Amino acid sequence: MKKIIVLLMLGCSAFLQAQNKVTGTVIDATNQPLKNVTVYVSELHNGATTDENGKYTLYNLPKKTVTISFSYMGFTTQNKSLTITGSETVLDVLLEPSVFEMDAVIVSTGFNKLQSQNVMKVAHESIKNLEQKGTVTLIEGLATIPGVSQVSTGTSIGKPVIRGLSGNRVLVYSQGVRIENQQFGDEHGLGLNDAGVESVEVIKGPASLLYGSDAIGGVLYFNPEKFANANSLSGNFSQKLFSNTVGSNTTLGLKTSTENWKFLVRGAYNTHSDYQTGEGDRVTNTRFNETDFKTAVGYHNTAFSTVFRYNYNNLDLGIPEEGIAEQTTNKQTIFPKQGVVNHLLSWNSVLFFKNSKMDIDLGYIANDRSEYEDSAIPRLNMKLKTLNYNAKYYLPTVGKFETVVGVQGMHQTNTNFGEEYLIPNATTNDFGVFGTVNYSWESNVIQAGLRFDNRKIVADAYGIPGDEGSFEALQKKYDSFNAALGYKTDLAKNMALRINLASGFRAPNLAELTSNGVHEGTNRYEIGNSALQTEQNIQADLNLEYKTEHVEFFANGFYNHINHYIYTAPTGEIRDQNAVFEYIQDDANLYGGEIGLHFHPHPLDWLHYETSFETVTGKKSNGEYLPLIPANNWNNTIRTEFDSNKWFQNGFATLNVSSTFSQKNTSGFETNTAGYTLLNLGFGGKVSIGKTVFNLNLNANNIFNKSYIAHLSRLKTDGISNIGRNIILGLNFNF
Repeated sequence: MKKIIVLLMLGCSAFLQAQNKVTGTVIDATNQPLKNVTVYVSELHNGATTDENGKYTLYNLPKKTVTISFSYMGFTTQNKSLTITGSETVLDVLLEPSVFEMDAVIVSTGFNKLQSQNVMKVAHESIKNLEQKGTVTLIEGLATIPGVSQVSTGTSIGKPVIRGLSGNRVLVYSQGVRIENQQFGDEHGLGLNDAGVESVEVIKGPASLLYGSDAIGGVLYFNPEKFANANSLSGNFSQKLFSNTVGSNTTLGLKTSTENWKFLVRGAYNTHSDYQTGEGDRVTNTRFNETDFKTAVGYHNTAFSTVFRYNYNNLDLGIPEEGIAEQTTNKQTIFPKQGVVNHLLSWNSVLFFKNSKMDIDLGYIANDRSEYEDSAIPRLNMKLKTLNYNAKYYLPTVGKFETVVGVQGMHQTNTNFGEEYLIPNATTNDFGVFGTVNYSWESNVIQAGLRFDNRKIVADAYGIPGDEGSFEALQKKYDSFNAALGYKTDLAKNMALRINLASGFRAPNLAELTSNGVHEGTNRYEIGNSALQTEQNIQADLNLEYKTEHVEFFANGFYNHINHYIYTAPTGEIRDQNAVFEYIQDDANLYGGEIGLHFHPHPLDWLHYETSFETVTGKKSNGEYLPLIPANNWNNTIRTEFDSNKWFQNGFATLNVSSTFSQKNTSGFETNTAGYTLLNLGFGGKVSIGKTVFNLNLNANNIFNKSYIAHLSRLKTDGISNIGRNIILGLNFNF
C-alpha cells in the first residue's frame, strides 16, 4: 500500500524532474558511516535521512547559498552553508561526538542559526523531551523549562509566564503566525495541542524588534512537525493514559512526500475527568475534552517553496466554581463551562532570487469563545477574527554582514453575539517595519536592529452609560520605536558570553481599556481605564555558557525596567457582592535569572545529573511587590541510559526532585504560599517484539501524593490543592 501511494504521487509530479541535487556521506571521527542522520533544509521544508552507508540526497535545491543542518543524537549538530552552482553538488560531513543535547537550529530569531552561533540565548525543547516528563498538557510541559511558569486553573487551563510576565505580554507563535485567542484573560488557556508540534523555542525577554507589540515579555515559538523525506510514506500512532484524571490522549498521523510535493495529516483527541488532589478529593468540573486536527501540503522547486497548513482545535472546558463537590470520573462537562473553537490557517512562501530571498507568512485565525452559565445557550459569545502578515527580505550578503528588513501587520475584529459583553465590538490594526543586521568574525557576533510600530484601536459604544456591561466609544492610536543590540563572543575555548540590550512595548488591550463588569471565574468586578498609556520597557540580559566533554554550565541574568506597567488594584468598593478592581499604571522592575549544570561523569557514560535554579522578583516603583510572580524553584534530575538487549534499546530512567520555595514577596491583595517538594520518576525506551516496534514511556509524577498549592494557581483563593499522584503510560508506534 505504501509503494502504491508513493508511486501515484511520483506519477503526478513526473514532469517535475529533480534538479540541483546535493549528495554526500556523513561519517564519524573513526571514518565510519552514520545511519539515520537527519539532513534538513529548513527554508525548503526539505529533508533526508542517511542510509546504512551514511549517504544522503537532497533534491530540487535553488542555485544560491543554502544552509543545511546535520543532526544525530549523541553528536554535535552542524550547519553547513553551501552554494549550489551545478546540477549535482557533493557535501561530505564529519560529525563529532557529544554527550549533551543536540545544538538545535533556531528559527524564531530570523537568521536560522545554531544556538551556539546565535546572539540571543533561546531555550529550545523538543516536544518528545517534554512528553517524557509525563505532563498532562502542553503548557505543563513548558513550565518545566527554566524561566517559564504557568498561571493554572486545575489541569485544563494554563497560561504561560516568562520571567514573571504573562497574558498579552507573551506572544505565542504557531505555524509561523501569532496566536490570537482573547489571551488577556487568566481563565483563557494556551489553546494549542502538542500533536503535530515538533519543538518549542522560548525567547525570554523583549522581542518587539522581531514581533511588535505584545512581545514585551517574550515569545513562545512552536515549530510544526516536519514533512516526510522525499519519496517516502510514514505514520505513527500514540496513546497516553493518565491515572489521576482517568484520562487519555490519542494521536494518529500520516505523511508522505515526493521530490517536490509534501502532505501530512494528524488528528488527536484528549479527554480527562476531574483531577484528584493529594488529599484524595476530586475538584469538581475541572474535566475537559479536546479535539485537534492538523493538515499541511507543501511544494518546492529550484525557484520557490510554499507550505499551506490548517489547524482545527475544539476545547470543551469545565469551570470549577463549586470546589470540592460532586465526586465522579465523568468526563462530560457541567455548567458553568467554556467552549473554545479555533481555526488557524497559515501560508508560508519563500522566493529565491540570485543572491537574496523573500520569506512571506500569511495567517488567518478564527477564534470562537463561548461561556455557558446554566444552559446550552451561551451567555457570553465572542468571535475574534485575525489576519496576520509578515514579509522578510534577506538582502544579499556583503562580506560578513547579513541583513533582514521586513514589514508586519495585523487586522483584527472582535464581535459579540451573547447577551453578556466582556469587551466591546472593536477593530484593531497593527503595522510595523523593521531591519536587523548580523555581523560575525572569528568567534564574535554582533546583531543590531531598529523597528517602528503603529497600533489603532476603534471600539463601539454599547449599553446604557454607567450600567454594568456598558462601554463608551473608543478610538486610540499608539506609536513606538524600539531597538535591540546583542553581542556574543567566546571568552575561552569552551566558554561563551552573550550580552543583549533590547527595548519593547505593549499597547493596552481591550479588557484593560474598557472592562466594566464581573469576569467569569475571577470573583471580582473589573473597571477599565481608557487613559492607559503604552507599556515601554528596556531589558538587559547576560548569558554565560561553559561546555566540555563532560560538563555543561549556564548562568542567565536579567534586569527588566517597565514604564507604565498595567495591573489591577482593589478600590475597596463592593458591587454585586464582588470586590471592585480597577486598572492602573506604575513603573516596575523585574530581575532575576536561571543557573544550571549538566554533569556527565567519565567513565560512567550511562549517568547524567542535571540541576537548575530559577528566580524572579517584581517590584513597583514604590517598593511594593508585583502580583503573580512565580516562586523560586530548584530542579534536580538524575538520568541513566542503557540498552538491555535486542528487544529493549535506547532505554532511560529518571529521578526528578523539584523543590518550589515559599513565596512571601506578594502584592497587597495576594496571600503568601508555602513551599513544597515533588518527586517524579520516569522510565522508557524502544521495545522490539518480533516485527512490532514501539516507544514506551512510563512516568509517576508526585509519587508521594504530596498535597500542595502552587502560587500561580487560580484555585488558590479557595484553598484547593493542585494535582496529586499521577501515573502516565505512553506508547508510540511508527509505521
